[in-house]
Amino acid sequence: MTVAILRFGGSNCDRDAERALEHLGIDAEIVWHEDGLPAETTGILLPGGFSYGDYLRAGAMAARSPIMAEVREAAADGVPVLGVCNGAQIGCESGLTEGAFTTNESARFQCERVFLRVERDDTPWTDAYEEGAVIEVPIAHGEGRYEIDDDRLAELEDDDRILFRYCDETGETGPDANPNGSKHDVAGILGETDSVAVLMPHPERATLPDVGSTDGQGVLRGFESTRR
Repeated sequence: MTVAILRFGGSNCDRDAERALEHLGIDAEIVWHEDGLPAETTGILLPGGFSYGDYLRAGAMAARSPIMAEVREAAADGVPVLGVCNGAQIGCESGLTEGAFTTNESARFQCERVFLRVERDDTPWTDAYEEGAVIEVPIAHGEGRYEIDDDRLAELEDDDRILFRYCDETGETGPDANPNGSKHDVAGILGETDSVAVLMPHPERATLPDVGSTDGQGVLRGFESTRR
């Protein structure tokens, strides 16, 4: 399998993602967005960064790159797609997932470790964890606050498409454990199928043992799980 890591102008977490995937034994290739998806693509990762300087809205310009039409088509065919941080913003802006990410409640860039509660353990991205488990993963964003109207959020929750919520180390959610003001503490969601997911925290920065927590490994192993 080969995971295509899409690089846009301003992407800066593509090499981190490549190294993390290869550490797990998952073949990965960085792909410049203008070159299109390689024929051998069996997974797609939209990495973090500041695509096009976050002009207009974070992820908005990259979402309109022609390659994203290929990504949507691949996702419809069951190819696993994961968006991380700026990639999550691109995923929402391109219609892969519901809602949008906007300016943090603090109105400042935040780079810190946070706790996430696993809301489901029956998806490719979370089957390495138990439901209710708490993992520690870094964030690094200025526009990470998840927003969606109440009716659509209710639909997401009814459809069990919330993947992670911000919490404290005991698993309790609430304002004190929510770093950016995301609605209902949402940190990650699923698309229309379980093979498509976006999350604001960085699992690739919690994968290599020499950088501390390895709690993010299970998320990236979703690229393997979708092929079982």
